Amino acid sequence: MKTTKHTKTARRMFMSMLAGVALAGLAQPAMASGAYPEKPVTLVVPFPPGGTSDVVGRILAEALSQELGQTVLVDNRGGAGGTIGTRTVAAAAPDGYTLLLATSSTNGTNSAVYKSLPYDAATDFTPVTQIIRVPGVIAATKTFPAKTYAEFVELIKKSPGKYSYASSGNGGATHMAMEYYKSMTGLNILHIPYRGTGPALNDVIGGQVDMIWDTAASSMPHIQAGNLIPLVIAGKSRLENLPDVPIAAEVGLPDYDAEMWNGLLAPAGLPADVLEKLHAAAVKALGRPDVRKRYEALGAYVIADTPEEFGSMIRGDIEKWKKVADFANISIE
Repeated sequence: MKTTKHTKTARRMFMSMLAGVALAGLAQPAMASGAYPEKPVTLVVPFPPGGTSDVVGRILAEALSQELGQTVLVDNRGGAGGTIGTRTVAAAAPDGYTLLLATSSTNGTNSAVYKSLPYDAATDFTPVTQIIRVPGVIAATKTFPAKTYAEFVELIKKSPGKYSYASSGNGGATHMAMEYYKSMTGLNILHIPYRGTGPALNDVIGGQVDMIWDTAASSMPHIQAGNLIPLVIAGKSRLENLPDVPIAAEVGLPDYDAEMWNGLLAPAGLPADVLEKLHAAAVKALGRPDVRKRYEALGAYVIADTPEEFGSMIRGDIEKWKKVADFANISIE
């Protein structure tokens, strides 16, 4: 076939057009293949299986799976007071596929007591929503001389330093909550740290230690069994199961806010559209009657606030616990 001048010109124009199309394809961002989420989402629980945080996370994961239309997998990454799992999420891609079941310790008290925390509890995360809050209770062993809050305060004032309280560990949330209480009341009560809430509760029930600050969720069965005497509730209202036990505000401590909380966080930099969809799904999940009922069975109540409200709460919590750490001279390497 004879190649003419016009044929060569047409060929050059065709090849130039193909090159232009290819370059345009390279210059344009890839089209999204679909809306978030396109694959399973991982919820990191920074504590071992079986604990309260694990239960809270699994309830949310199940309901969130249904709202998102994708499986939400629970990944337990415990260790170092929750810092290992929390650091993992802080370092993850901000795409909505790796989330954190945050706690009062991981994004609250840890910032106050750890000298070198491998993440910034406020700036390394995108707040999604606060899930629940859990009231606390100061409870004494059943042989404790005081049976009411007024008797308790009078007894401690008469014998400062004589009585002791157990906590789940030095610098832990329950330790900090009791030190916060001491800073507001001026009461002198010795601290006995344990390696976990279970051993601490066992020794208080057994009478080796006088009292404990614990969540209502884990101490309630022991109170109902008569093994612990509830003295005061760290919460906003009286508990249905303990209607005769006063809250802190009723005994002259209106500013004592030491409820434990759990929340949903994503890595910092989460795109606004993903945050909007994730928040809407979480709020819808937390609004389901069956979910609320399961959380209420743990002694908790649902919050489901906005990302802005949750972020503000975290920042305020960190500052509060820093003051408590300074007061009690609490520091962990």
